[in-house]
Amino acid sequence: MAGLAPKQLNLSDGDRSELQELVNRHNTGQQIVLRAKIILLASEGKNNGEIARTLNISLDMARLWRNRWFKTSDKKLPTFERLRDSERIGAPVKFSMEQVIKLFALACSKPEDYGRPISHWTPRELADEIIKQGIIESISVRHVGRLLEEAELKPHQSSYWLTPP
Repeated sequence: MAGLAPKQLNLSDGDRSELQELVNRHNTGQQIVLRAKIILLASEGKNNGEIARTLNISLDMARLWRNRWFKTSDKKLPTFERLRDSERIGAPVKFSMEQVIKLFALACSKPEDYGRPISHWTPRELADEIIKQGIIESISVRHVGRLLEEAELKPHQSSYWLTPP
């Protein structure tokens, strides 16, 4: 049993030229180019199956972007924004900014001030100490390392224990 033909997509001259410009531009991301091509082919009267075969993509992807184009048409968004991924909700933030700042402050302090017999902080030692202090209930060593990396903090290279002459 054949499915229903998709709704005809009619582009304004402005939308068509913007989409074509995105396709032709060398610095446009590949996913945006692919989505622009889907919309351009849909506007030429191609159905989702033809678009999928032409672009070597799944039928679901062709359908998704045709439908998304229709759904965003009344929102007065720029063409590029209409081709971007939707915001994803993701997991809730696990640590407050205050907790992260306390971790960074700890990383910038001397380990000996906390009774640690080490010359510099490691992510493992920081995770242990911040849990011991009750600042954070639990945190993985990897996450401590990622937070330090994002902040470009390198406690193992710090010379905080040196006093100026």
